[in-house]
Amino acid sequence: MKTLAKTLAAAALIAVSTFTMAAAKPVGDNSKKAVLNLSTADLAIDHYVAVMTEGQSAGLEQLFTSDFKQKVHASEDKTNSRSEVISFLKKQKGEQLNCKTSTTIVEQSGDYMIAKLTQQFEGFTKTDLVTLVNDGGNWKVSQSINTYK
Repeated sequence: MKTLAKTLAAAALIAVSTFTMAAAKPVGDNSKKAVLNLSTADLAIDHYVAVMTEGQSAGLEQLFTSDFKQKVHASEDKTNSRSEVISFLKKQKGEQLNCKTSTTIVEQSGDYMIAKLTQQFEGFTKTDLVTLVNDGGNWKVSQSINTYK
């Protein structure tokens, strides 16, 4: 158990430092959109975690595939489109969530990765199964399935 805790702590530290490196400056003087380095699955999942937990909104259009869907399993099941999710996330404006977050890589290959993001809030837990795909050298989130306990 101590080894697991140390591993998760090290992974969190790496994730924070990797995310810092991944957030690049906007391209050109007139560009308002950030260009992200999503060349690895780890960079993409780290940015996704920052978006979901810290309210980061830079590069949202770049992070999700064109056919992205978010499925939410709660008292009422709902499916959100790419545009609905991006619109919602842009409204967060840096709002950080008060939760304990952990990320586990469930499976990974050269072309896809499945990660489990667990957010422990006071009174409930949100689990997010995230599928990422390698899209022409850039990793993008293609699907997200959320459940609540």
